[in-house]
Amino acid sequence: MLPACTPGRMVRPNRTVSVSSRSRRRFLRSFIAGTLALPAALRAQLQDDGAAGMPADSTLRTTDSLLIPGAATSRPRPKGPKDKDRKKPLELLRPPMLREGATIALVAPASGVSADEAAGAAAALRELGFNVKIGEHLTKDYGYLAAHDDVRAEEFMKFVRDPDVSCIMAVRGGYGVMRILPLLDFSVIRANPKVIIGYSDLTALVNPIYKLAGLVAFHGPVATSTFDAYTLDSLRRIVMNTAPAGSFSESEEFRGAVFSEARASTIVPGTAQGRLVGGNLSLVAALMGTQYEIDLAGNILFIEEVEEEPYRVDRMLMQLVLSGKLASCAGVAIGRFTKCEAGSRSNGEFKLSLSIEEVVRGILEPLKIPTVYGLAIGHVKSKITVPVGVLATLDADNRTLRIDEAAVS
Repeated sequence: MLPACTPGRMVRPNRTVSVSSRSRRRFLRSFIAGTLALPAALRAQLQDDGAAGMPADSTLRTTDSLLIPGAATSRPRPKGPKDKDRKKPLELLRPPMLREGATIALVAPASGVSADEAAGAAAALRELGFNVKIGEHLTKDYGYLAAHDDVRAEEFMKFVRDPDVSCIMAVRGGYGVMRILPLLDFSVIRANPKVIIGYSDLTALVNPIYKLAGLVAFHGPVATSTFDAYTLDSLRRIVMNTAPAGSFSESEEFRGAVFSEARASTIVPGTAQGRLVGGNLSLVAALMGTQYEIDLAGNILFIEEVEEEPYRVDRMLMQLVLSGKLASCAGVAIGRFTKCEAGSRSNGEFKLSLSIEEVVRGILEPLKIPTVYGLAIGHVKSKITVPVGVLATLDADNRTLRIDEAAVS
């Protein structure tokens, strides 16, 4: 504990201050100067220690996973438009239309699949008339990730640069895309426009591509999806056709008794027009507050979810409400909240729960934004390919989503 400071006593002219007073003042000056200098000294020491412990060939490891022993604890900033240009909206760029016989590259930016699943997915795409290039890192190689972060990012960027590849399709979602975002070069992605598609965890890829590269990307089937008639019709209308795709309504897949599985429902009536952004609700919420967050203002937000209990859906929607972002939307197009009702999982956390309908209506109705629930988006067999960044109209009364402009060139 420092001694208490007392006011200095008055002295007559030509008298010197006592030695004890000068000592106290020197002590206080030294203490204050040392306190202010300490953080800088610590920072310098930490930097010196870090540099001393860094191997000579550290270029690759500085972009490696934080979970790899010995990896650097900092990540590069995303490579996109220069800082001075970040506030300038990029001119919307549409990738070239996907044609029959084009080459699709299969990648795993998040979790991996088994070798049999990868082979089956490639065979299914070949049956649809496409050539297929298979990434080297599709299997479950690193816990819940297909491979280390730098490996997954490098493989994705390799296919971006490959002139023979017209489409990059994720083999599955899972988790891990957020980890590679700082390792992607969005300027290179813009310079090599191609169809980039996936859903679920790929929400964290297709939205930043639209935001930072200005390129239309696609929330749609992954390579292990079921390509039934509805899914194929949507895919072809969106990425294999240079005309606006037109309207999409609910699929024939769901006819259950409960709200989340029944026919599509109008939550808030009305019509809204805006650019499409969104995807899996967990990822939409997780990106908020980061440089990759999704701009909702004036746009149509589409969301879907799987195996999240009502209270978790409630929490994520409330995050968007409390941030002030949700109220800025032009409209909300909700897909399916699959297996999200209370009791749909054996390890449910609450015996008493709100229903998904109570959560959705309770949060979204007061916003008075045109909203529909039950479109064929997300973790369902029959799904719409949603072009992120494209102008669309949501008709909540008729429960349709109309794509108003071409998604490809």
